[in-house]
Amino acid sequence: MASRNPIARRDLLKRIGAAATIGIGFPTLINARALGAEDVPPASDRINIGFIGVGIRGMFSLNALINHAVAVCDVDRTVLAQAKALVEATNGKCAAYTDYRRLLENKDIDAVVVSTPDHWHALNTIDACAAGKDVYCEKPLSLTIAEGQAMLHAARRYDRVVQTGCQQRSDARFRLARELVRSGRIGKVHTIRVGIPKVNYAGHPVPDSEPPAELDYDLWLGPAPEKPYNKKRVDYYFRFFWDYSGGQVTNFGVHHMDIAQWSLGMDESGPVTAEGVARYHPQRWYEVPEFCEITYKYANGTTMLCGQQHPDGITFEGEKGTIYVNRSKIVSDPLEILLQPLLTRNIHLDEGTSHPKNWLDCIKSRDLPVGDVANGHRSATVCHLGNIAIRTGRKVRWDPEREQILGDQEQAAMLNRPYRAPWKFPHG
Repeated sequence: MASRNPIARRDLLKRIGAAATIGIGFPTLINARALGAEDVPPASDRINIGFIGVGIRGMFSLNALINHAVAVCDVDRTVLAQAKALVEATNGKCAAYTDYRRLLENKDIDAVVVSTPDHWHALNTIDACAAGKDVYCEKPLSLTIAEGQAMLHAARRYDRVVQTGCQQRSDARFRLARELVRSGRIGKVHTIRVGIPKVNYAGHPVPDSEPPAELDYDLWLGPAPEKPYNKKRVDYYFRFFWDYSGGQVTNFGVHHMDIAQWSLGMDESGPVTAEGVARYHPQRWYEVPEFCEITYKYANGTTMLCGQQHPDGITFEGEKGTIYVNRSKIVSDPLEILLQPLLTRNIHLDEGTSHPKNWLDCIKSRDLPVGDVANGHRSATVCHLGNIAIRTGRKVRWDPEREQILGDQEQAAMLNRPYRAPWKFPHG
């Protein structure tokens, strides 16, 4: 079905794009084509999707999958109205909700995309699985390790396809880097360097205030502790406060550490220790570190370093050379590592598609997606362990098989967090 009002849709997209570029740098924003926007599927073949959270990131996912959109949900009524209008300009009709639980009651919805702040991911995803919906959940998968465990359990219990939004797994450069590393092109990997951006908290803090009339702030908080509304703790800035997120380690580091785990063959495991140092904003405008250096050790002897002093991307250092990859390039030293084609006996991945399309294909086939919830959980776990080490100032000793912190009760208590009543931890 062609757009019934292409001019209206184009105007909406221009306004969305302008809003996304004012005042803040968004390192994870990707245009709709890169996200896999596709032609309109036949009605008999269409997967009906509801979108939970349609702010800046959610709107990009909505635009990528617009031809499947039948419902939108957001706690901000202005944002909700814009998303509803965008879908109606393309598909002719769209249900709209302020409470995601009402969206999940809609029997016409087959799957959902979760683009809410991190502290909502577990409840949104687990409730969707229980309601029989497949899920695409933005990264990082969870706010805590216990939440990730519960999300994995729910996906398996309800036999749902759950894709984590670590879309670099679907990028040709990162896939090639993984093939080369796993095929032994640089020999045994002894060091991995992960570069993350600086905290992009723009401008000075502002005083607490009453929430805007269009925002249901109590529902925005959900399971998070009750605190006064502050404009610099919501929208994009929630990423820099521990109640809602984990700073640039989880915001961007999870992308690269996900590729590192994948390339090491550690999708079902992880490091055995994590320790780190951090520097905070002198006036504590935000809670997460403005600078950090985290050192992870794996049982196979590999060291992974994560921090702002490393080049943005991932550097694999091995006995026979290095590979550096980011979202725009892949290079090697020596150059022959890249120039020599992989042999038949080497490790090869299936030719990738876009990350959302991989999810749609797996909804139909019931195969595991390339960014399965299990992988997303393990990659988020690496980030959470690093943040626990930073926040306590002590080395974390981790048993990746039992998923337990060893020998430190305070650190072990940080594997989960209390939920604000009436919300309850979702055990999956």
